[in-house]
Amino acid sequence: MAGQWGVVIRDAGTAELPVLQGIDVATGQMFRDIGMPEVAEYDPWPLPDLEHSRAAGLLWVIPGDAGEPVAFLMGSQVDGCLHVEQLSVDMGSARRGLGRTLLEHAAWRAAADGLPALTLTTFEHVPWNAPYYARLGFRILDDAEVTPGLRAIRQREAEIGLDRWPRVCMRRDVPG
Repeated sequence: MAGQWGVVIRDAGTAELPVLQGIDVATGQMFRDIGMPEVAEYDPWPLPDLEHSRAAGLLWVIPGDAGEPVAFLMGSQVDGCLHVEQLSVDMGSARRGLGRTLLEHAAWRAAADGLPALTLTTFEHVPWNAPYYARLGFRILDDAEVTPGLRAIRQREAEIGLDRWPRVCMRRDVPG
């Protein structure tokens, strides 16, 4: 399926899941440069989690020239919204709008499925996290707006130590 600007977006294949883990690990290395080396040490998304998202039809990739994925978005449904679990773009393909294109695809999919919004959790002060998502129409939720499912995600993040740095829940409403 061709997304915006003629970029191909397709469902991930089972055989591609290790490639997505590699992208996840590689993009995590960027955190070393901003004083967050511990984030770079986290394991990639486990294969069963990626497969669950793939089987649900919520794992999309953008293939590069050789056909192998260079970007992916892993989603799930959380509290009636399409939740962006992971958005990663291989460093060699970064700064070309691929992340934005995947988010637009997710917004289209959410609207098509009758879901009201995209949600995500992210680092508040990392330039390619909350500030990036804010430029793309996401807003930080205040505490009263955080749903039970998002609270559970934040609790899991805290348990693995991600709360060492400020994190936020964000939402972008999609047209119905």
